[in-house]
Amino acid sequence: MMGGGASSGGGGQQLQQLQQQLEALDAEIAELNEEIDELTTERGEIDEAVEALETLDSGSMVQVPLGGDAYLRAEVQDIDEVIVSLGGGYAAEQDQDTAIDSLRLKQDALDDQIDDVESEIDDLEEESGELEEQAQAIQQRMQQQQMQQMQAMQGEEDGE
Repeated sequence: MMGGGASSGGGGQQLQQLQQQLEALDAEIAELNEEIDELTTERGEIDEAVEALETLDSGSMVQVPLGGDAYLRAEVQDIDEVIVSLGGGYAAEQDQDTAIDSLRLKQDALDDQIDDVESEIDDLEEESGELEEQAQAIQQRMQQQQMQQMQAMQGEEDGE
C-alpha cells in the first residue's frame, strides 16, 4: 500500500514537470507569434512602399514622415533616385524598377521567414499536444490508483 502512495507521488512530480514543460512551450509559442506579427508588419510596410513606387511618377506630391506623427508635403523630383536599404546599415540609390525588384526580394525573404516561424510553431504545438496527452494519462493512472486504494481500505474495514 505504501508503494502505491509512492508511485502516485512520483506521478504528481511527473505531472508537475510536464506542466512546467507545457508552460515553457506556451511561452515560446507566444514569443514566436509576436515575431510573426513583427515580420507581418514589416511585410506590410514593404507592400506599401512597392505600391507607392509602382504608382508614383516624378512630380508627384507625397507626405514624408518626419517622426513623432509629423509629416511634410514634398514633390518627387526624380522617381529614379530611390534610396533602398540593403541591410547591415548600407543603402543604395536605385532606379524605380530596380528598387521595386529589391523590395520584392525582401518580401520573399520575409515570406520565407514567416513560413519558417509558422512551421516551428506547428512543431511546438504538436509537442505540446503530446505532453498534454501524457499528462492526462498520468492523471488517469493516479485516479485509478486512488480508487484502488480507497477500495482496498474499504475492503479492510468491511473485513474487520
